[in-house]
Amino acid sequence: MKRDDIVIFTGPSLNHHNAATILDATYMPPIKRGDLKPLCVLKPRAVAIVDGEFYQTLAISPKEVLELLEAGVAVYGSSSMGALRAVELHPYGMIGVGIVFRLFRRGILDADDELALAYEKDTQRPLSESLVNTRFALHEACRAGILAPDRASEIVAGIKATYFPERTSELTIRFTREVAGDEAARKLRGFLRTNPTNVKERDARLLLRRIRREVRELHTR
Repeated sequence: MKRDDIVIFTGPSLNHHNAATILDATYMPPIKRGDLKPLCVLKPRAVAIVDGEFYQTLAISPKEVLELLEAGVAVYGSSSMGALRAVELHPYGMIGVGIVFRLFRRGILDADDELALAYEKDTQRPLSESLVNTRFALHEACRAGILAPDRASEIVAGIKATYFPERTSELTIRFTREVAGDEAARKLRGFLRTNPTNVKERDARLLLRRIRREVRELHTR
């Protein structure tokens, strides 16, 4: 399997080093407008979109992905920008993978800012937390008896009203203290430290494993 046969656009959801331990591929930074044009000519075996730029530059458009699909390239999406485009283009053959894709497809989530975060350009290290990850973390905290569901909903509402680069774990703790008290905030801090929840990373790993399996099957036919 040649590395250039598979091109993956990822970053803060799953960095290139960790992704490469799952799948041998060509790894690119988060996708932006225009990045798919050369691939319509090169026609790799598969292209996967995990992360993409939302506000820094123009986002990749559905039309650009559709052109790649029409060129006969298998296109996958998960986790973040990839999940959004997969929801829009699933009827045209784009393959969506993971829970974020399913939540948007069912209309349970419907806002792009659920997925947005700030990150270091060079290292792709996240500097803030996506709202969708925080939702899942608070859901797990409710199951562990740390928070009541109505309190978790108040915390989510406060975070949603905050500009996305400022959505950090410390902000979550602050809102928890305000709506549920010091003891709940202390317990939540410990819970988040020992039970990290990253649904976007989980989806990205699932995506890479699926591509690895499906491309291997193509080689054995």
